[in-house]
Amino acid sequence: QVQLVESGGGTVQAGGSLRLSCAASGRTFSSYGMGWLRQAPGKEREFVAAISPSGISTYYSNSVKGRFTISRDNAKNTVCLQMNSLKPGDTAVYYCATHRSGQGWSTISEYNYWGRGTRVTVSS
Repeated sequence: QVQLVESGGGTVQAGGSLRLSCAASGRTFSSYGMGWLRQAPGKEREFVAAISPSGISTYYSNSVKGRFTISRDNAKNTVCLQMNSLKPGDTAVYYCATHRSGQGWSTISEYNYWGRGTRVTVSS
């Protein structure tokens, strides 16, 4: 089992940047694909970005492509999400999660272990 703890959320003005971090426990972190997902008020949880176990491959939703960057450090058991050019529509609780299969990166049900989330608010 993997335990995940997110940090780095906060309130920022539109156009600003935030960097989210996710610290993972357990020796098998490097064997998991990792993802960032978010849930806005009144909306369903949605895929944001994912990264393969080695870090070589990354995947993004169309809404964040070109603005967000996912990265990981397997030596430190961390995965990060650099968010630039933030928009009010990015306001949500952001979760990191482990991916179970290596396929279907944007499929919410393929993520099995989740953190508790960190809140991001972007003001206009």
